[in-house]
Amino acid sequence: MENQDKKTALVVGATGLVGSQLVELLLAESYYREVRVLTRKSLGINNKRLIEILFDFNDPDPAAVIGDDIYCCLGTTIKKAGSKSAFRKVDLEYPMEIARHAKANGASQFLIVTAMGADIGSSIFYNQVKGEVERKLSDMHFDTLHILRPSLLLGDREDKRVGEQIGTVFARILNPFLFGPLRKYRAIDSGKVAAAMYRYGRQHQKGIFVHMSDELMQDSAS
Repeated sequence: MENQDKKTALVVGATGLVGSQLVELLLAESYYREVRVLTRKSLGINNKRLIEILFDFNDPDPAAVIGDDIYCCLGTTIKKAGSKSAFRKVDLEYPMEIARHAKANGASQFLIVTAMGADIGSSIFYNQVKGEVERKLSDMHFDTLHILRPSLLLGDREDKRVGEQIGTVFARILNPFLFGPLRKYRAIDSGKVAAAMYRYGRQHQKGIFVHMSDELMQDSAS
């Protein structure tokens, strides 16, 4: 009977850098009765608490978007998406579609990874879109909304991109020299973002919370 009282988590973007590590954390502990994942392909994980739902983001099934706590780790780059409109679809339209269906289905908490520099008024398109999704989610009035704004993410990506690999090398060199007010610009390991995200999901606080990169690094170890 105890398991029946536990919450259900829904993860979107579970094949990405943060999302894949978040799923591992959620399955490693018994806080959630079920860990539901909306995905285009199987994760290849054998766990009885994992419920995989093959999902078409261009033709979503509202009934599939069910969970008490929604963890949104969707994200791409303009280069990978192929165009600004395609990027906007993945980083704004898909999360908002998920949020609308989840709220209609009773979700009380939404957690999302955006980016440092997210600002709807930014002249940089990437930051502008990130800021727009934050603003629209804030206007939806979930009981709890956690917005995570990491700096450059460090981690083992499936798709190796030369530019990102070079950036990662420089970030690791520069990190020790970024302290005080500059600490928030330190590159952060994707696993730390996932750990902080899971921690926030268990806090049971109501309201809107924005977490900067240095805070994520600190809270991942708490």
